[in-house]
Formats: sequence, structure tokens, C-alpha cells
Amino acid sequence: MKKKNSALIAGIIFVVMIALISIVNVSGGGTYAFTATFWALVPPLVAIILALITKEAYSSLFIGIVLGAFMASQTSFTGTLNLVTVEGLSDAVSGNAGILIFLVILGAIVSLINKSGASKAFGDWASKNIKTKVGASLATFVLGVLIFIDDYFNCLTVGSVMAPITDSKKISRAKLAYLIDATAAPVCMIAPISSWAAAVSGCVESEKYSGIELFVRAIPYNFYSILTFAFIITLTLLGFDYGKMRKFEEKAELTGDLGVMDLSEDEEYKLKSDGPVKSQKGKLIDLVVPVIILIVMCVWGLLFNGFSAIEEGGVIEAFSSTDAYVGLPWGSILAFVIIVIYMLVRKVLTFTEAMECLPKGFCAMVPAITILTLATALKNMTNSLGAKEFVGAAMSNAQGLQWALPAIVFIVACLVSFATGTSWGTFGILIPIVSAIFPETSSLFFVGISACLAGAVCGDHCSPISDTTIMSSAGAHCNHMNHVETQLPYAISVACISFVCYIFAGLFDKVGITWLSLPLGLVLTIAFLFYMKKRTEKA
Repeated sequence: MKKKNSALIAGIIFVVMIALISIVNVSGGGTYAFTATFWALVPPLVAIILALITKEAYSSLFIGIVLGAFMASQTSFTGTLNLVTVEGLSDAVSGNAGILIFLVILGAIVSLINKSGASKAFGDWASKNIKTKVGASLATFVLGVLIFIDDYFNCLTVGSVMAPITDSKKISRAKLAYLIDATAAPVCMIAPISSWAAAVSGCVESEKYSGIELFVRAIPYNFYSILTFAFIITLTLLGFDYGKMRKFEEKAELTGDLGVMDLSEDEEYKLKSDGPVKSQKGKLIDLVVPVIILIVMCVWGLLFNGFSAIEEGGVIEAFSSTDAYVGLPWGSILAFVIIVIYMLVRKVLTFTEAMECLPKGFCAMVPAITILTLATALKNMTNSLGAKEFVGAAMSNAQGLQWALPAIVFIVACLVSFATGTSWGTFGILIPIVSAIFPETSSLFFVGISACLAGAVCGDHCSPISDTTIMSSAGAHCNHMNHVETQLPYAISVACISFVCYIFAGLFDKVGITWLSLPLGLVLTIAFLFYMKKRTEKA
């Protein structure tokens, strides 16, 4: 009944929006009524609202795409169809082709590890050595921090490796998805050697600082990323949860229902991509070696691509110039070949069994690939409506409030990233604007850049249409909307504390103690969690 009501509400919202857009188009003179205005953000906002109401991501994203195309085509039926098909879905597939290949190969590697029996061996080892929920959560966190090269790589690797351990300690898949998501983008955003550092460096337009130097100097003020780590550690050590996450954790503890993706949706990831493990030959080493091979090959792929793009320079310059959409597929394909050879030499799999893992890896990633394609298509529609120009104009109007600008930049970046579902797109839009607002001689220049990056991560963290959020759900094999709803209270809590820190950073800059903002944020984070623990216990 609830699903029928949600579908009805979605239908009504869609019809009302189509009617409203048609009226505005007639009265406003065509596409210029929507371009570079708040209307540019309406399609993603509608998609997000529908996803939260209906708990269904596919239709919500598609409705957002159609609304964006309807506006961009001046309410033309054939124009809308063309934009949805070509500039929306087709361009999304072609633009993300490298990442889609990477996802499929990762799925196949996970399937290889499971089929060999290595995952079972790892689960047996973990059950003997990791005794508590706290240990399992901290182990997940540490692994997430260690895999700092790329957020996609982080999400899927940490999920596949840690799921057996967290399952054995009755940690819900929603909590696992949060731990994955909270260490994926945040750690990449403060790691100088990562695909994110390279992306940020490419957006910087500074006469005084190189892209990577500016990225490094901005790290201490990236309050959202750093405070998220403090939040996870403190929350885990205190041993409690709040909001919707608490319900999922209590259900897992009391009933053993971990909230794995519904069988009707994905046949419970086909019992982790392979059905019952046929091979019992796999050992712990057969999980460790493939993961190391995957990491080494992906780093090689990123570096090789980076060095190919520069005439001279070192590792940092190579990472600054690399293209993750090329380097990661290179690395993952080579890793798959080497891992297959390794499995054959170890005689834990036959060649036929290894090749069966390719289509199984693809099938396992179909839900994630579909949502990622739709989310990218929606971003394309938003770009075609001039979202960048609208945000730039709005930011330029706030230049008078210099001390409050870092906090304002953080909020704007949060909202843009949340609405568009992309961190990279957000800091790509805002970094040139922030660079123009803050003088490079001011310490607030680095704070402003950090506020932009932190806000981009925060909005991406909260958004149901974010690729990293989608990958985290896929990595944990958790229902996507369950992940979004349980993560929001935690992400918003850290965002509020980060906002306060940016206010203080602006005020402290006047007396030259901007550095004090981070210790203050750490104290506020720990104090907030102690308060929430007492409140939860009383409830």
C-alpha cells in the first residue's frame, strides 16, 4: 500500500512539475527562463525528494533527467527525447566508460576471490582474531583509510573484504555502508597521492601556488573530512548509534537480520556473486595476494597514465596529471589477468571457473552501473541548464562578508554537491570562484579552498544520487535508500560542527590563530557524541 501511495505521489509531482515548467516557459520566453537560474537545480532536487519519498532510486533519477531535458529543450517533446537519449544517457555511458569497466573488473575479482574459497578462509581467520563489534568496525575504518588511491576502488574493495567480518559480529550492512562511505571520499580528499588530489590540482588557477601545493596546504582546514574520522572512532569506542542507524543495529543484534540487499532485487548478491563456495582450497593468502595485486596495478595504472601526460616531473606531478578514468581500468584489467594466473598456479580454480567470474562480476555490478549512469545523465542535464553560472553569480554577491565567507562557501558547496551528486563537479565549479574571492596572500585563501573541498565531500556524502554513495551501497550490498537514510544524521552532525569551525576560522584569522579551529572542532565532535550517548541511553 505504501509503495502504491509513493508511486501516486511521484506521479503527481511529475505532472505538476511538467505543467509548471510549461507555464514558466510560455511566460518567460523559452530556455532562457531556466538557464543560469535556480531552475537549473530543480531537476536534481526533484530526483532527491522523490528518492526519499519512494525509496526507489531508478525512477526518481529518470524523472529528474526528463524534467531537465524538458526545460533545456524549451518543452519540446522530440527535443526532450533527444536530450534524454543522446546528451543524457548515451553521453553518461561514454563519459563513464572507464569507470564502468573498472566496476565490472572489480566485481569479477571479488567473484574470483569468493569462488576460490578465500573469503570463507578470511572469515574463519577474522572470527578467531577479531573478537568484538568494536574491533570489526575499527578494522573496517583502518582498511578504508589505507585504500586512499580512489574512492570507487575504496568502496568496493573494503566492502568485499570486510563484509564477512562485520556479518560475523552482527554489524548491519547499513552500518558497513556508512563506514565505507565515511572513509572513501573523505580520505581521498586529504590524501596528496590520490585521484581526487589530481582532480583538485587540475581545477586550481593560481599564479603563486601549484595545484598539489595548494591541495596540501588546505588539508588542515578540511574540517569535514578530518572530523568525520574523529566521529567514527569516538562513536565506535562509545559503542552506540542514534537515528535510523540505531534501529538497523538493534535489529541485526536481536534478530540476526543484517539488512543485506533484498533477495528479490539481487538474489542476495547471488550469495556473494557465486552461490555456495564450491572450492575449499582457498586460504587467507588467496585473498591478501589478489588485493595487493589490485592495489599495486591500480597505482601503476594511475602513475603510468600521469607520466604519459607530462614531459618531466616526479610522482606528485604524475598524480596531478593522471586520468583516473583511464588509469584505473588499465590497472584493474592487468590485475584481473595476473590474479587469474595466480589462481591457476595455486590450483584453487580451473580456467573455466575463472572465466565464469567475468559475467558474474558484471551481473553483480548492474544495479550500481545503472544508478551511476542515471546520476551522470542527470548531472549532464544540470550542466546544460547553466548551474555553474547560477552558483557563481550567487557566490559573487557574498564578497562583503569576508570573515563569514569560508562558512558560506562550505554551505554552498554542500548544497551544490547534494543537488548534483558530484564532488568533482562541485569543486570544479567553485574553486575558480573561491580563488577570485580570496586574495592569495591571505590565510583565508587556504581556508576558503578547504571549505569548498569539504563542502563538496559533505554534499556528496549526503546525496542519494552521488556516485560514491551508490558505490558504498554496492560495496556493502545494502539497500541504497537504507544507506542514505541511516547515514544522513551522522553526516549532518559532522557538517554542523564543520560549519561552526569555519565560522571560527574566519574570526580567528583576524588575530592570527586560524589553526585553533581544528582542535576546537575535535573537542566539539567528542563532546557532541558524549551528549548523544547520554540522550540515547535515557531514551
